Amino acid sequence: MTETNIPVLTIDGPSGSGKGTVSRLVAQKLGWHYLDSGALYRAVGVAAGWGDIDLADPSALVRCTFDTAIEFIEDPETRELRVVVNGVDATDELRTETAGAAASAIAAIPEVRAALKDRQRAFRRPPGLVADGRDMGTVIFPDASFKVFLTASADERAERRYKQLKDKGVSVTFDGLLREILARDARDANRAVAPLRPADDAVHIDTTGQGIDEVVQRVLAIVPAR
Repeated sequence: MTETNIPVLTIDGPSGSGKGTVSRLVAQKLGWHYLDSGALYRAVGVAAGWGDIDLADPSALVRCTFDTAIEFIEDPETRELRVVVNGVDATDELRTETAGAAASAIAAIPEVRAALKDRQRAFRRPPGLVADGRDMGTVIFPDASFKVFLTASADERAERRYKQLKDKGVSVTFDGLLREILARDARDANRAVAPLRPADDAVHIDTTGQGIDEVVQRVLAIVPAR
């Protein structure tokens, strides 16, 4: 099977739209590989922090990108995806707001995006790939057989994040999270390189008020050969 014949399902969308959870479940049900592109950017941001690298220095970040070893390992018991950065399980650190802010900042740097492009495309292996991110269907896999763009209202996305963090014992406010989400939406949509937008041939799914299982079934419905 040639690379171009390996099916890819891209699932793009803004922060809090549910694309991470939906993508993992869809990949499990299809038996396909899974790419969490956001985790790659977060991993580089975390590694840069460990090395005390200036996030505004493109050349240093590019070196960090090439030097950082990133592995995705599925826990055999929980089936949770763990992210190992330079030999250290950094999964929990990658989920923090600090890591998210760092990822958003470096994702706007063209040199970093270019450095990560081949690494992301290398995840395309038989029998197929579910790729989750913000430019999967527009830049990384424009030839993907199936494309989805998930969205939800900003209020609902903030509420989901608020509940997640409160359940973990993190002290946050709904208004603060809403401001962060709106700011990130604007930053992602207006960056000069690979801005967040749906591919022209993507299926749009608004997840506002919908449960995860319902969204998963709607996504699976566009992959007829499963």
